[in-house]
Amino acid sequence: MDGRDWELVGAPNARDLGGLRTTDGRRVRAGRLLRTPALGRLTDEDLPVLGKLAPACVVDLRDTSEMAVAPADRLVGEPRVVHLPVHDPAHPVFTYVSAVLLGHDLEAYDELAGEGTPAAMAAIYRWFVTGESARAGFSAAVRLAAEAGNLPLLFHCSAGKDRTGWLAVVLLTALGVDDAEIRADYLRNNELTGSLREVLLEAMVRRHPTLDPETVRPVLEVRPEYLDAAYDEVRRVHGSFEAYLRDGLGVTDEVRAALRDNLLE
Repeated sequence: MDGRDWELVGAPNARDLGGLRTTDGRRVRAGRLLRTPALGRLTDEDLPVLGKLAPACVVDLRDTSEMAVAPADRLVGEPRVVHLPVHDPAHPVFTYVSAVLLGHDLEAYDELAGEGTPAAMAAIYRWFVTGESARAGFSAAVRLAAEAGNLPLLFHCSAGKDRTGWLAVVLLTALGVDDAEIRADYLRNNELTGSLREVLLEAMVRRHPTLDPETVRPVLEVRPEYLDAAYDEVRRVHGSFEAYLRDGLGVTDEVRAALRDNLLE
């Protein structure tokens, strides 16, 4: 199965990172790194496709509270499943975004509501860089990807765009993929989920008629400014992405070499 010739109906933004080019002319191997949303809504027709992809390891970046209210992942075979929650469910910015998505009263979040949901999303991306659980989870995920026995590696969160998106950025940067290709893959989410996003917005407004769709839309999209907020935080705290990988995530030269050996053509 070629790196980009498959799709999962129940996971519309699922994709293989294979084929992306590095700055030294190599490419990410097809079928080695698979990024998806949660797999609980896969259809019966999706399961043979997942079986052909044959992930050896599935990394779930969700918090247990998210998993408790979502359908269980539908998996094929017996992949190793590793839970690496990277959110702090008690952090105000996360509870605010959850309240937005659930149509709850936002009165308790006056300051965050005043700044708007795009600002909250940017704060989440900064958290990806500095939050203790985020650094621990992303660090562990990189080390898993460096081990040949975990490949193909499939990684996901809930929607497969933010936590999953940042882990893809981290892995691809560690592999030396061109920055423009990394950004283009990150932004593909909007193209792949456009119709689903509008259906979700309509359903949310039906359930909560006072809900302003434009308050929710920024949470359902990826935006360049979200990614830039994380990059800015990397530079603010560590000076460079190389230093972030080394000092923030503990990615050693040996891990980088293993990643390149196992994941690049």
